[in-house]
Amino acid sequence: MVKISELLEQHGKPSREVYLDNENSGWVPPEVVEAMLPYFNQKGYGHPSITNLPGWEAYEVVESTLELVKKTLNIRSGELVLTHSGTEANNLAILGTALAANKGKRRKIVVSAIEHMSVLFPARTLEERGFKFVTVPVDKEGFVNPEILSMLVDNETLLVSIQMVNHEIGTIQDLKTLVKVVKDVDSEIIFHTDAVDAYGRLKIDVEDLGVDMLTLSSHKIHGPKGVGVLYVREGLKISPILYGALSTQKMWPGVENVPAIAGFGKAVELAFRDFEGNVEKMKNLRDMLIDGILETVPDTLLNGPRGEKRAPDNVNVSFLHVEGESITIELSLRGIYVSSGSACTSRVLEPSHVILAIGRKHEEAHGSILFKISRYNSREDIEYVLSQIPLAIERLREISPLAKQSKRSIDEKEVYA
Repeated sequence: MVKISELLEQHGKPSREVYLDNENSGWVPPEVVEAMLPYFNQKGYGHPSITNLPGWEAYEVVESTLELVKKTLNIRSGELVLTHSGTEANNLAILGTALAANKGKRRKIVVSAIEHMSVLFPARTLEERGFKFVTVPVDKEGFVNPEILSMLVDNETLLVSIQMVNHEIGTIQDLKTLVKVVKDVDSEIIFHTDAVDAYGRLKIDVEDLGVDMLTLSSHKIHGPKGVGVLYVREGLKISPILYGALSTQKMWPGVENVPAIAGFGKAVELAFRDFEGNVEKMKNLRDMLIDGILETVPDTLLNGPRGEKRAPDNVNVSFLHVEGESITIELSLRGIYVSSGSACTSRVLEPSHVILAIGRKHEEAHGSILFKISRYNSREDIEYVLSQIPLAIERLREISPLAKQSKRSIDEKEVYA
């Protein structure tokens, strides 16, 4: 197996490095690191549940961060549960709701076909335990049709989970309409949304949306890994899925990661300091990258919608006749860091379920590349990326068996035409 470090040595250091893999995780700015450091050994290094000075200091970090998050979501009532990742928060939402329902008549779980695996997997696990699992199809841009959703829910439905923003193709669902459709069928149906890829990019008002639960993740807004959040509407009953010593989080036992929580709080502060400016900058870079790729590289497909219905940071393109894994390696050698298909399954050579769900063929899904822009990227970054992608794709197509096979197919069609 050839190591990437060996390849870099052979090819030499690239003239520029551009990080566009913010779906997997992102760069943590110095301000966030500085906010974390004191809580390792200077203050607040105690247990937040213990009534001594280091414990009190730790508790203040937890509470101040949660209060800051509440303001950004316009939460006037309800609870925020701290977990150690968005995956844990999604699992708590899905499995905790099912456990609380016990053996009641509501045994149906409804999710969209393009949900994150941390929603799909626990929902499928519940199917193995006697629940009915229903997936809602999406159209070619990844949108859930409200009319179809209304036909799939009924008074036996326990939970609906639909993302606010899709993590791969950036589709922004009309969540308020979807919530209303579900509640009009039966107001007792619980509605959860995975807002991990919306937070810090879209304005979120839980009161206006009407959702019952909502998931966030620290590392998706340039905070540290190790912090997730689940919003739970006041009065909603969910059961814990972990058990242990009590902490400040009754739904998630164990010692809170106080340094990471402090970093998350600073990341929230930075993300919302110039929210409108950050979003506008990402939109401009997004459109520059989309237009540049589609104009300069033949045989490419944009996955997901354009314009205001697409997340400001998301660009997902299928490059035909070449494998996504080879593209990520080739671009890495040029100092451009992206991911192929789903970030969470990028080391598994299977097509993305999201790309397949919008109607792409397997070969189109295999060639999909996700570019995730952040407010820390610049116009010069995108210009460099656009200068390298045509060269990279052309080189790969010259040696790709997929491209040669495609050319043979075209030649055969011409012969028999």
